[in-house]
Amino acid sequence: MKPTVGRIVHYTNLGDADGKYPPEQQAAIITKVTAPEQGDSPFLRDEQNYRVSIHVFYETGSFFLKDVIFSQEYERGCWTWPPRA
Repeated sequence: MKPTVGRIVHYTNLGDADGKYPPEQQAAIITKVTAPEQGDSPFLRDEQNYRVSIHVFYETGSFFLKDVIFSQEYERGCWTWPPRA
């Protein structure tokens, strides 16, 4: 799927270095999409080749991230599509 502005995604935060707070998924909204380079193969134009900016929502606040990459699995510092309910 192609990411678009306004879509709800999940962002896996980094957690902390000592493991007291492990990485966990947070709700986020895509605020900007950077498309692949024009010369890229059209077969590679899936979510893995896009960079997105997101607004991440925590229980205690929110923040913005730029140029976040996609991961099929929940991976620290990456966004992914939420599972279908």
